[in-house]
Amino acid sequence: MNFNGHGVWAIYRFEMARALRTFWQSIVTPVITTALYFVVFGSAIGSAMTEIDGVAYGAFIVPGLIMLSLFTNSILNASFGIFFPKFTGTIYEILSAPISPLEIVLAYVGAAATKSVILGLIILATAAFFVPLRIEHPILMLAFLLLIAATFSLFGFIIGIWAQNFEQLQFIPMLIVTPLTFLGGSFYSIDMLPEPWRTLTLFNPVVYLISGFRWTFFGAADVGVGISLAATLGFLVLCLATVSWMFRTGYRLKA
Repeated sequence: MNFNGHGVWAIYRFEMARALRTFWQSIVTPVITTALYFVVFGSAIGSAMTEIDGVAYGAFIVPGLIMLSLFTNSILNASFGIFFPKFTGTIYEILSAPISPLEIVLAYVGAAATKSVILGLIILATAAFFVPLRIEHPILMLAFLLLIAATFSLFGFIIGIWAQNFEQLQFIPMLIVTPLTFLGGSFYSIDMLPEPWRTLTLFNPVVYLISGFRWTFFGAADVGVGISLAATLGFLVLCLATVSWMFRTGYRLKA
């Protein structure tokens, strides 16, 4: 079957338009939240903790703040995008349309990842008003941003298919992903932790994503950038395999 570009573009455009309809919730609220983080963490804690690994504390937390918003928004955007057609029953029209499962995933995940990357760049620009920033590897920074946004959007797509109600839709991003992000070195270096907490932290998969992304800014990280990249790609492959299985079996997609 030929690639249905019109179908992919139609779904993608609809999902992007939804972000504009909820502009305050999608864009303005995360930016305000980021500004508050800088006021609380950057000013209050930063005054007592001047530098980490030779980087000013206010600048050190910028990659963690971007990742915190990226994880949450990628998951919520993608999960709601596919959950709402299930909730309204229009999912059957999509499944019966001349569009393949790969094209459906490309449209929904692509739109969610696009919105998350735009938000991440807006937060980065907002951070520049509060602290002096340097990005030692800008191309790799954008590559990590795109890869992580796509991976977590795919993860959100899986949650959207799995969820049977709005409570389940919120459960994983709010009660699992957000705590793991806070405990994954968003606002501190894991080298500051005593044993055995430092070793236990290495079992948190979010550590590797934040560490790799922070390396693109400052050239230093808690975990080797190669390990971070491998962990991100491994999670992406796992998500792809799960989505493939869901469409192949019709798991919670077909009555």
